[in-house]
Amino acid sequence: MFVEVEKSTDGIIYPDMSEELIVALHMHTRYSDGAGLHKDLAEAGLDAGVDVLLVTDHNVLVQGVGGYHQRGKRRLLMLVGEEVHDTTLSGGGSHMLLFGHNQGLSRYAAEPQRLIDQANAAGTLSFIAHPVEDPLPAFNEGEFSWRDWSVKGYTGIELWNQMSEFKTRSHSLPKAALHALFPQFMSQGPLERTLQLWDRLLLSSKQPVVAVAGVDAHNTQYKYGPLKIRVYPYAFQFRSFSTHILTPSKLTGEINTDRKMILDALRLGHAFCAYDLPHPTRGFRFTCNTNDGTFMMGDQVQVDAGLTFQVRLPIRTHVRLLKDGVVVKEHHDREVLTYLTKEPGIYRAEVYIDYLNRHRGWIFSNPIYAI
Repeated sequence: MFVEVEKSTDGIIYPDMSEELIVALHMHTRYSDGAGLHKDLAEAGLDAGVDVLLVTDHNVLVQGVGGYHQRGKRRLLMLVGEEVHDTTLSGGGSHMLLFGHNQGLSRYAAEPQRLIDQANAAGTLSFIAHPVEDPLPAFNEGEFSWRDWSVKGYTGIELWNQMSEFKTRSHSLPKAALHALFPQFMSQGPLERTLQLWDRLLLSSKQPVVAVAGVDAHNTQYKYGPLKIRVYPYAFQFRSFSTHILTPSKLTGEINTDRKMILDALRLGHAFCAYDLPHPTRGFRFTCNTNDGTFMMGDQVQVDAGLTFQVRLPIRTHVRLLKDGVVVKEHHDREVLTYLTKEPGIYRAEVYIDYLNRHRGWIFSNPIYAI
C-alpha cells in the first residue's frame, strides 16, 4: 500500500469541495490525428455542457489556443496538454497523457521512466493512456497498450477509454458498423482487465494511482466506397464520457487560479469516472466519516475508532463498495450505501445502470485510502 498522499501542489487542504466540474480529456485536433480545430472542440464542449476540456495532441504541445469560451451563461475552459509516445517503438503503445506543462516533453518518449521523472520535475500530471487495449482489424487499427510496467511515479491511469472500449466491443465487422452508426449501444464499462490491473497497481504502489476517464476523441470520418461514416463526433463523446472533479469553487475566470484548481483535483484523485449518457452522474459522492471529519475520494484516513463509508447516488440503481478489489457491500436498488468498518484498505465504489436493455457501468470512483 502507498505511504503518503500529497495534499496539494502548495500544501493547502481545501476545506470545502462542494463544487463539481465536468472534465472531458484526451482528444485530438488537426495538429495530430484529429479531424477538427480547437474552436470545434470548444463549440462541441459548450454543446455538451462540460466545464473543462483537456486537449492532448500527439507529441506536440500546441501553444496559444487555451483559454475560456463563453456562450450565454455557459463558460468552458480549454487547457492544452500532450499525448506523448515513442514513434519508433515497434508495434506502438506506451502512450502518456501529460497536463500542466509549458514545454513539450516528447523528446523523452523513448524512455518512459525519464519522461515521468521530467514530468514530475516540471509539476506535470502524467496518466498512462489506454493501459490495456485490443486491436480492431475491421478498421485496420492496432492496439496501443502500455508496455513497461516497471515505471513508477506517474499520477495515474486512464481507467476507461471510450475508443479503446470500442475496439474491444467491436470484435466483428457487423459489430463495428453497429457501434459506429449507433454509438449509444457500445459502452458497457471499463474493461475488466483494466479494473483488475488498477486494483493490482493500487495494492502494490507506494503512492496513489488516480483513475480518469478519457474520450480519446478524433472525430474521424471513414469511407467505404460511397458510404461515409463519422465515428464518434466530438459532441457525442463529450456528452457521454467524462471525469467529474470536486473543487472548492466554480470556474473563477482567472486562468491561473482555475488551472491550478483543476490540476490539483486531478492530482489528488478528487474525481470519479462517469458515463453520463444513460443519466447525468452529477451529484455522486463517495465519502468517509471519521473522528477527524469527512474525507472524500483521493484522501487518506486513519483507522482509529472506526470508519463510516457512504456512497450517495443521483438515482436508485446498483452500487458496489470494494475493498482491495473485492466487493464488501452491494445494493441493487438504492440511492445510498453505508458501510461501517475498522479495517484498513483501499476502498472504492462502482455503480451500474440499466440502459438500452443492458446493465452498464455508470460511475467508478477514485479510492479512499484507509491506513
